[in-house]
Amino acid sequence: MSDNRNNNNRNNNRGGGNNRGGGNNRGGRDNRRGGRGRGDRQASVQESEFKEKLVNLNRVAKVTKGGRTFSFAAVVVVGNGKGKVGHGLGKARDVQEAIAKAVDDAKKNVIEFPLHKGTIPYAVKGKYGAGKVLIKPASDGTGVIAGGPMRAVLEIAGIQNVLAKTQGSSNPHNVIKATLDALTQLRSPMEIAKARGITMDKLFNG
Repeated sequence: MSDNRNNNNRNNNRGGGNNRGGGNNRGGRDNRRGGRGRGDRQASVQESEFKEKLVNLNRVAKVTKGGRTFSFAAVVVVGNGKGKVGHGLGKARDVQEAIAKAVDDAKKNVIEFPLHKGTIPYAVKGKYGAGKVLIKPASDGTGVIAGGPMRAVLEIAGIQNVLAKTQGSSNPHNVIKATLDALTQLRSPMEIAKARGITMDKLFNG
């Protein structure tokens, strides 16, 4: 009888080993977690293609019963240097937090426009509120001839040669939005030729 009990105990111990083997299931869950990690990394790579540039940082003081409290408002533009650009506004009591909020907001407001040999296809005007801008294409080697917030938008968008002028309000919010309004009006030569029903050669050479 004692021999039978010992054999049963050994069999039970071996069965317990099989339960420990259930660690494979945990490994499967870990693999699934790893799969989600790879997706997160891919999303971060897509987001990292955008470069960010701080255009304006304003400190706001609010007078309260206990004294003055300071907060910061940051204006940031983001772009990939290939015809995609966006702008955002972030407000917080900390500078870094305000900038981070502005970057997140800018990535939600990205626009795309056509580039032609490092410049824009044709001259265009933009307007927002009291801000007006005029943007003209330039030959190779000209550089970005623009000032203030408009220069930041054009450079981070990937434009290498352009002539631009701010007319009206110099408020950075109005200038940036007027610049983006002008860029959204641009169409590629292929779109224009297709709309007119002519060839590319006739479009450029008349």
